[in-house]
Amino acid sequence: MKIRDLSILVGVIGIVLMMVVPIPKGLLDILLVINISIAVMILLIAMNTQDALNFSIFPTLLLITTIFRLALNISTTRLILSEGKAGHVVQTFGEFVAGGQIAVGFVVFLILVVVQFIVITKGSERVAEVGARFTLDAMPGKQMSIDADLNAGIINEQQAKERREKIGKEADFYGAMDGASKFVKGDAVASIIIVFINLIAGFIVGMAVHGMDIKQALSTYSILTIGDGLVSQIPALLISTAAGIIVTRAASEGNLAHDLTKQLLRYPNLLYIVAGTVALLGIATPIPFMTTMPYAAILAIAGYRLQANINRAKEEEDLLVEEKQIEEVRSPESVISLLQVDPIEFEFGYGLIPLADTQQGGDLLDRIIMIRRQCALEMGLIVPVIRIRDNIQLKPNEYIIKMKGNMVARGELLLHHYLAMSPGFDDDSISGIETQEPAFGLPALWIDEAMKERAEMSGYTVVDPPSVVATHLTEVIKKYAHELIGRQETKALVDSVKETYPALVDELIPSYMSIGDVQKVLAKLLKEKISIRDLVTIFETLADYGKFTKDPDVLTEYVRQSLSRQITQQYANPSEPLKVITVSPSVEKKIAESVQQSDQGSYLAMDPVSSQTIYQKLTEQVNRQIQSGLQPIILTSPTIRMYLRQLLERSLQDIPVISYSELEPSIEVQSVGVVNA
Repeated sequence: MKIRDLSILVGVIGIVLMMVVPIPKGLLDILLVINISIAVMILLIAMNTQDALNFSIFPTLLLITTIFRLALNISTTRLILSEGKAGHVVQTFGEFVAGGQIAVGFVVFLILVVVQFIVITKGSERVAEVGARFTLDAMPGKQMSIDADLNAGIINEQQAKERREKIGKEADFYGAMDGASKFVKGDAVASIIIVFINLIAGFIVGMAVHGMDIKQALSTYSILTIGDGLVSQIPALLISTAAGIIVTRAASEGNLAHDLTKQLLRYPNLLYIVAGTVALLGIATPIPFMTTMPYAAILAIAGYRLQANINRAKEEEDLLVEEKQIEEVRSPESVISLLQVDPIEFEFGYGLIPLADTQQGGDLLDRIIMIRRQCALEMGLIVPVIRIRDNIQLKPNEYIIKMKGNMVARGELLLHHYLAMSPGFDDDSISGIETQEPAFGLPALWIDEAMKERAEMSGYTVVDPPSVVATHLTEVIKKYAHELIGRQETKALVDSVKETYPALVDELIPSYMSIGDVQKVLAKLLKEKISIRDLVTIFETLADYGKFTKDPDVLTEYVRQSLSRQITQQYANPSEPLKVITVSPSVEKKIAESVQQSDQGSYLAMDPVSSQTIYQKLTEQVNRQIQSGLQPIILTSPTIRMYLRQLLERSLQDIPVISYSELEPSIEVQSVGVVNA
């Protein structure tokens, strides 16, 4: 056993023996001084401890010092009653406090006992009890938080283990403090009882045994009682204060002195108000002017110095930040961040800042959240985060939409106006600024608030600027959705399906197709505005046909046929026949004969004259349907559908081309035009 461990054991046993073995007055003086020094040391450690767990031995130390203090009380009581003396320390404390006036000294001592018992001890006990209760109640939530961080990858196993250990130690510490505070309370009660025993019993023993008269006995034993109580209560008061400091400190960034100076002096300007209040007391009240003014001047000077220090520290911090930014720009690695391109960007002129500023009532951010939800529900696409920023190079009311750093759309808005779109006939009484609706290119007017109600009564569609932006952004996302889904986004979709359909994904990837192959099929579906939300059906089809072909065009056709119910509901109204433009057998034959096969797949190789003729005939039929107010839909056979889509890719890409296999048998089809060539 080490000497250190042996000395602790001997010390604890010695404390117990002190209660029954008489101690010489000289040794008792030394032990009383040691008791006071230990109490001072504990208080200083408590004040400089940042975390309660750094002083985790405190509950045990509290118990040991309490027993030590009680043993000293018993020893001093034995000497007081047996010899009428208790050493120089007790005598000195008693005479110093009494100061020749026993009654005054005794009252001061009683006040000290009341403060120790009622204020410090009771308060520390209550705080320790509440701290233990809240710590134990918070343990399940802290454990769940650690598990969540571990599952999210924020922390590793070792960090999670360390956090759990810390939570367990905190619970043990505050539980032990709750129990140890009861010892402090009991010690305070015992000290009060011992005081009365020393006073009453000493008074009787002094007259009966030592032959003192009443005055001498009262004087002697009062001084000894006060001295004994002080050398016991002062260390108890210090240790109780240390206990209160330990259990009341939370969310600390430093020791007690650091926290006090930082938090109390955080607002230097308030010191001027305090200084003015103190000076006013010296002027408007009988308090001497020379008593308040020096203190007020000190407070005012302190406030000025603190404010100057804060300003200097802020300037130094700003300078450091600026120097750091300059160093980052100069470093070779700084250009790497410039290579990153945001998938979607929305930039606007300074005049449209109120749209995005929530303090000015702008709700653009909330609308973008709804756009992402809408795209997920309608298209099955997880739209990446949309970067929003102002651009001083744009016109004040102008905005642009970028895809991967390139502008794909632009528009202009007039705040405090409304966009009114004609129902098909113009009302001359509706006046405004002529413009074009940005999402669909329809002619429209910017009208003011006074004209809004009249326009609505005339059948105009009236929308506010935020709705115009939201609609335009939604249509742009739908138009370029196939560019937003890459391999990483496809991998995320595959992983989400794998959570519920692991067998399907394991069969498809990588046995028959890679992530890149799946991505090509999904992109082709999105390009023709076919939702990919039903990923299970899409993956089932790819698993069925992926073993026979790797051509993404062919696989896309198989997937479209599997999604026939979805495509039918997308274009058809159950209560009305589906009006379509059909292609004559001769045109289908000509297209089929123009298909060429290659190692990369099949493609349409039609001569320019024939392709131009077919294109013109299709354009005539499409325009006729648009003029009739119908949605143009081209219906053809499954074998040539994708080749006809390729023929219309550049100019008529928004016109849906579907095949007979993509329609449900129950749907009624009505041909409203035939393409002949």
